[in-house]
Amino acid sequence: MIELGVNIDHVATLREARKGFAPDVIAAAKVCEIAGAHQITVHLRQDRRHIQDRDVQLLHQVLQIRLNLEMGVTDEIIDIALRIKPHTVCLVPENRQEITTEGGLDVAAQVKRLVDVVKNFHQAGICVSTFIDPDQAQVAASSEVHADAVELHTGAYANAKGDQVRLELDRIQAAADAARKAGLELHAGHGLTIRNLAPIAQISNLREVNIGHDIIARAIFIGLENAVREILDILNLYSD
Repeated sequence: MIELGVNIDHVATLREARKGFAPDVIAAAKVCEIAGAHQITVHLRQDRRHIQDRDVQLLHQVLQIRLNLEMGVTDEIIDIALRIKPHTVCLVPENRQEITTEGGLDVAAQVKRLVDVVKNFHQAGICVSTFIDPDQAQVAASSEVHADAVELHTGAYANAKGDQVRLELDRIQAAADAARKAGLELHAGHGLTIRNLAPIAQISNLREVNIGHDIIARAIFIGLENAVREILDILNLYSD
């Protein structure tokens, strides 16, 4: 089936608003696990605006499902990832001034560096995905650096209106086809909600989506377990 990674960054955002202990990030992750999520995703940012180093360490220790660490390609965060050894790292661009990730990683512009980064992660037994715009050149570059998967940035699709929606879906499908030909596993994420997920779930060869903000926002009204399960219900409709 198409698997679900739940991004719990914004549980930590709420906690960090008071610099206290509630809500508990680890408890939130376990609720998602019980609800049927296949993976927990967190982004350890350089400015530590939400997820903290201790969160990543504890999640690695207690989860029975995969831990996916989103991370900028910086020496500090690479060292942390190599020490903690999550199941997967997702390499993302990072701008300290951005509210959320604004676009895909330009893999093509840094192939030489990323070859070495990916090699080091593989030697540590860590899978690697690249968070890229749905662009065939970036897919090709991700293959060149020996990534295991590409996660297509679906933000442009999520923000599209009218005829632009179909154009963005066609662009995503073209990148998905390129990923299949390159032997890369296909993931998708950013801006996905219960309202716009179905067309993405119908993209051929899709194996994973990562959703955070919409699940946490809906959890305020219907509970976290229910918010996870309603996404899983949509994915189940379109799984092989």
